Amino acid sequence: MEQGAITRIPAQDRHGRPWHLLTLWFASNVQITGLVTGALSIILGLDLPWAVASILIGNLVGGLFMAYHSVQGSKLGIPQMIQSRAQFGFLGAILPVAVVVAMYLGFSVEGGVVNGQAVHAWLHIPYSTAIIACNLTMLVVAAAGYRLIHAAGRVISVISAVLFLALFVQLWMHLPAHYTGTSVNPGNVLLVISIFASWQITWAPYVSDYSRYLPEETPARSTFLWTYLGSAAGASWVMVIGAFAAVVGGNALDADSIGFLAHRFPAVSGLIIAALLIGGIPGSAQGPYGAFLTTLSGVSASGRLRSAPLARALFVGGFTLVSTVLSILANTHVMALFQNVTLFTLYLLAPWTAINLTDYYLVRRGSYDIEALFERDGRYGLFNRGAVLVYLVSIAVEIPFINTTVYIGPIARHLGAADISWIIGLVFGALTYLAHTKLGSSDPARPQPAAPAVLVDGGTSARHPK
Repeated sequence: MEQGAITRIPAQDRHGRPWHLLTLWFASNVQITGLVTGALSIILGLDLPWAVASILIGNLVGGLFMAYHSVQGSKLGIPQMIQSRAQFGFLGAILPVAVVVAMYLGFSVEGGVVNGQAVHAWLHIPYSTAIIACNLTMLVVAAAGYRLIHAAGRVISVISAVLFLALFVQLWMHLPAHYTGTSVNPGNVLLVISIFASWQITWAPYVSDYSRYLPEETPARSTFLWTYLGSAAGASWVMVIGAFAAVVGGNALDADSIGFLAHRFPAVSGLIIAALLIGGIPGSAQGPYGAFLTTLSGVSASGRLRSAPLARALFVGGFTLVSTVLSILANTHVMALFQNVTLFTLYLLAPWTAINLTDYYLVRRGSYDIEALFERDGRYGLFNRGAVLVYLVSIAVEIPFINTTVYIGPIARHLGAADISWIIGLVFGALTYLAHTKLGSSDPARPQPAAPAVLVDGGTSARHPK
């Protein structure tokens, strides 16, 4: 049972090896929701070659951003969203915190729908009962925390690798000789690439949560590469399998994703269903666990708790209850749900990740006053109006480029339904925030005269004035 919460992990508790990030992120990506997301490339009208190309481009590009966030955890020793106080201020950080908690809830609902459909069809129990059963398992892992999530990832990564290799071979053998997409055009290709980039970028608020216990001297390159390999390569592989499944199964994959895959091996279909459900545990547990850390960073200045395990257990219990109810109410077509949730969260997170990475790598160059992050009226202040304004304007700039099932922006329509909003949000957010820090009345990277404090600079600690 993890004893810590969002305060900085002390040196004596920093353990683990960088390669543990490989198994964690491989297990988190190589699971049923990743496969269903990959199937969207075919559902949205691409042929198989373009679907595979879109999957690779989206994941390999989007994975760069999430892997760069992972480096922050091992260097700073704190969860991902607490660091947003340095950019937005204590109260200003509540804005991205609220967005991230909503994202966690959205993905938890997605997972509940997929898993619930599978157990409902497999055991012939009510859909609502099936969702409750699946979510209770996930709740136990999330309540235990960091160590159990990592341990589950190491075990399940082996199970998932064997299972999805078998599915890859089986589906490959049943691919038709020719498959023609219904809507292969530049606009649609860019839309599909955006979906896969969003899969990776929406991991960004998670990653430091799972690298913060690594020793501070862990090389940044190792943290980056193991995270990138597990997430980008793992997701690309399972999503290609998802595209294969959509070509072979069509609407059957939408109606019951896990059931369709299990019936590829009728003699052991029950075993396949069990393996697919078990394979989703690490990714599913990260939702309530991350939501706890993120929520605490938005409401607690010091981050200290009388009993972190009890607080975490109570929170993940309440979070799981809400997501379970919403999953039951959202018993609808899986593909449409996945598309809307992933794209919506991408629009809100792309500007945040641009601001956060620009601040860490270009403005402060990894130098943060960790103690001040836990002070309500400390060095980073209550509210950084400039950063909040950059974030909100970046989202507004994205709107004309958006393409979803509920809204298509005028520029996206003019571009043949291409969705490049996330690229606009990243570039505009990064450049505008950099300009804000350089041209503003005060430079956030410049230490201000005050009492002595400990700064963390690229993995080393030293005494400096604030």
